[in-house]
Amino acid sequence: MALTEETVEDKIEVVGDFKHVQVRTATVIKRDGTEISRNYHRHVVAPDADISGESAEVQAICNAVHTDAVKTAYAAHLAEQE
Repeated sequence: MALTEETVEDKIEVVGDFKHVQVRTATVIKRDGTEISRNYHRHVVAPDADISGESAEVQAICNAVHTDAVKTAYAAHLAEQE
């Protein structure tokens, strides 16, 4: 009876005016290849975030949608909130 654990980014979404990237990570536990448990964790990547710790896929999406215009608009929005 072998237990294995696998972590997969199973959903990546771009949402909102400032193109926040939402990442859902699933942790899947399997016994002899049959899934017995699945838990989810979510985190959001903002336009001003350090993406060096993200997966290559998330980095590629962030680089595509977090344009200079989006970053500038987001910075202005944050300054307006203060």
